Amino acid sequence: MTVSHGFHATLTAQPGRGDELVGLLLDSPSLPVEDCVVFLIGRSAGNPDIVHVTEGWTSEEAHGRFFATGAARALTEKIQPLLADEPRYVDEVPVGGKPAF
Repeated sequence: MTVSHGFHATLTAQPGRGDELVGLLLDSPSLPVEDCVVFLIGRSAGNPDIVHVTEGWTSEEAHGRFFATGAARALTEKIQPLLADEPRYVDEVPVGGKPAF
């Protein structure tokens, strides 16, 4: 599948809550969605409460449809109280590479 929409987000968890944030993200309801082609979670080597998310979708519309679902809204509601700051987003469309796992 071709990726035409994506982003890279940096989320900072409340002190000591990075593991909880990573756990929620690794169980994201977007993982089985066919239009979600790339979903990569990483964290800062120096600060385990800084979590990075890279997503690639077949289209901006597909991404929007998913985030309008109850499952996506529920995930957002679970994540929000874990965050120390507003997430920072950068426009990014993944184009290839090597899987990390």
